[in-house]
Formats: sequence, structure tokens, C-alpha cells
Amino acid sequence: MKRIVSALLALAVLAALAIVTTTSKNVVQPVYARSGCTDATLKGNYGMTFSGFTVPGQNPKAKEVPFVGEGLFTFDGAGNISGVYNGSQNGEVFTDATYNATYTVNSDCTGTATGAPGGNADAAFVIVSGGAEVFVTQTDPGGTWNADLKKQ
Repeated sequence: MKRIVSALLALAVLAALAIVTTTSKNVVQPVYARSGCTDATLKGNYGMTFSGFTVPGQNPKAKEVPFVGEGLFTFDGAGNISGVYNGSQNGEVFTDATYNATYTVNSDCTGTATGAPGGNADAAFVIVSGGAEVFVTQTDPGGTWNADLKKQ
């Protein structure tokens, strides 16, 4: 008798799950990468925050130290970035540091930035919200930092 009750209960639970999953109004829609981005997707001023670790003086034998800050970057829509930022490297404050780079945007809204010689870092990024925000990760040796840029 216990086996019959257990089997009927299990069958009832399975039937209920089948009904709930096939009639649920909260269906999860598939997510696809946005397409159609170009260099022109990034145009204008973006406020930026960054944090992570960097190697002082680009010395590969040096120990990584904390690196944080904020700044203002300008994208020209044609593949050029310029900016100025302030921050702290291992507790030592700096102001008015400059950043210059070229960038390339792929149609799936990912891209890369190649820093100008003189210590400007290379990075990979993804554009979100139609260009309203950009998530960035350093890609060259000598540090591990991320940045978040928001269009002004």
C-alpha cells in the first residue's frame, strides 16, 4: 500500500511540474550579443572609475601595488581616445595623468584599445546600453585593473 501511495504522489508531482513549466508566463528569453556597433558608437565624454593593481614604472620584476582612480575620457568616434585621470598608486596620489590611445570596435560591441607609447595601457572592452557604458580590462603585462566608463 505504501508503494502505491508513493508512486501516485510522485506521479502527481511530475504532472504538476509538467503543467507549471508548460503554462508559465515567465518564460526566459534567450539573450544574444548586440550587433551593429562601430567606432562611432563611442563618441563624446565618458566619466571613468578604475581599480586594481599595477607594477610601478612598468618594471616586470617589481611587485604589483594597488591602483585606483577616476577621470574623464573623450572618444572621437573615429578610433581615438584622449583623457586625463587622477588616482592613487600604492597610496601615492597623482593628478592630471594623461591617457592617449587608439581603439577599434567590433560589430558585436567588443573592442580593444592600444595605448600610446609612454606607459598608456592596452585594454579590451565591451560596450553596453548602446554606448552609455563601457566595461574595460587591462590586457598588457604590468597590471591587473578594470574600469567602468559612463557617458556624460
